[in-house]
Amino acid sequence: MLTAKDVFEKVREAALGATDADERPLQIDYEGLEKKIKQALGERKVELLHVNQFLPEGYEDQGRLNAVLFTQGAVLFDLVIGDNYFRYDLFSCSDLDKIQVIDGTWDNTENRTQDAFLSLRLMHGDEAHILLALKDEQRPSVFGFAKKVGEGRHPEQ
Repeated sequence: MLTAKDVFEKVREAALGATDADERPLQIDYEGLEKKIKQALGERKVELLHVNQFLPEGYEDQGRLNAVLFTQGAVLFDLVIGDNYFRYDLFSCSDLDKIQVIDGTWDNTENRTQDAFLSLRLMHGDEAHILLALKDEQRPSVFGFAKKVGEGRHPEQ
């Protein structure tokens, strides 16, 4: 189980590594971010944490990094973090209308290759929260979320 402090440390590590060589580095007030994460999570214990290496489509104008959390009480947080931006969506696993896993390939025009990806979309109403794995080492995290959310939303009878 992770605490709010643990979540902050992992998000901070990801934020430090989230900038490409040709981009301006993230200008995050880390002390302020730690307070915001602690305020958002309170005393909740986090079972799963996935930080997207790149922001999924639809998040671009909101920040530069996002993390999805699954708490011990089957509550999900989608944190979106930018230079001067912090937002989180909070919803119960039972509120989800649809869970979609996509395991496929995408055309990487930069490298002229077809690269594998794994996507988990958690949908409720008109909102979609996306976990994305573009590297093999990120896949277990996405599959772990899919399993946990699936069990929480659709338990076997």
